Amino acid sequence: MTKRKEFKISLYLIGACILYTLLVKYIDVSQIGPQGSSVGFSTINNFFHKLFGVNMTFYNISEIAGYIPFLIVGGYALVGGYQLITRKSIKKVDKEIVAIGLFYVAVLFVYVLFEKVVINFRPTLIDGELEASYPSSHTILSLCICGSAIILNKLKYSRIKAATYVNKLAIVVAPIILFGRLISGVHWFSDILGGIIISITLLYIFRFALIYMNEKKI
Repeated sequence: MTKRKEFKISLYLIGACILYTLLVKYIDVSQIGPQGSSVGFSTINNFFHKLFGVNMTFYNISEIAGYIPFLIVGGYALVGGYQLITRKSIKKVDKEIVAIGLFYVAVLFVYVLFEKVVINFRPTLIDGELEASYPSSHTILSLCICGSAIILNKLKYSRIKAATYVNKLAIVVAPIILFGRLISGVHWFSDILGGIIISITLLYIFRFALIYMNEKKI
């Protein structure tokens, strides 16, 4: 696939994220949330919420598992820091390490954005408070951190044994967090789906950036 096509797909995915978010905000809106809060896609969201209910055990499991991806972030931070100290120049740090650092900044920006721009609230109160629910931040953080690690390791560090272990850990942890959030009932179904769509978009752009830098396919 040419770079031009890859770039167009990236734009299409960004458009899909924006369109889906607008649909969640304005389509089939009803006051089905706690304290009369309004929720888009209310019919399907209400169906899944009644199907799974609220399970704090799965919520706690996904909360604990949610810390694991940050260990991956810390690992790349250590690699980047070590390279910076020993090579004595940011320009000599592996460009892929710099790229994944910038990717983390982009993911953080998306997280903060949706904390400020509230699309809907959780289907259940957390510590007696309404909290922003769209998109599922745990879904985005887990998929983006784990997914970007797999992409980066496959491209740059495939011969390093530790990278193989990181990939195996990422493959196990990400689904646990995703399904844990869904089954726990602390998010609407549309929140989880939105998190997946946004994550796929961010990961595709990250992948495209690495391909562009390295002039080869992953």
